[in-house]
Amino acid sequence: MLNIEEIKNGIVIDHIKAGLGIRIFNWLKLDKAPYTVAFVSNASSSLCGRKDIIKIDNTISINLDVLGLIDPNITVNIIENERVTKKIKLQLPERVENVLKCKNPRCISSTENYITHVFHLENRDLRTYRCEYCDEIVSAGELKW
Repeated sequence: MLNIEEIKNGIVIDHIKAGLGIRIFNWLKLDKAPYTVAFVSNASSSLCGRKDIIKIDNTISINLDVLGLIDPNITVNIIENERVTKKIKLQLPERVENVLKCKNPRCISSTENYITHVFHLENRDLRTYRCEYCDEIVSAGELKW
């Protein structure tokens, strides 16, 4: 049995689809963290078969919309005094800014650098989003890392 020390105050990102955890780890730049971080890959899970887990022994700011785009099944646990004080069940966000990029070369967000990239959830099942400016459809899988 793998034993990872409990964290006192921090965050546990759980139920990450197996294989996606390393991308989240890198996106959060946890390899450069001055605090303890544990990354578990391909752990057994009764809920989803296999999963990745990231334990962060520090309170940091995380864009939950981005995590929801990556994998809407992720659970974020907030730990205070070695206890889970809050469980956040993620889902696909209704609206995202500067996370997805429009593929339409004529879209104002593609031609003007100062424009905020804004997308609205188009289809939850297909995980697609619609550009606010030109109505181009993009998949949540096309996330800008």
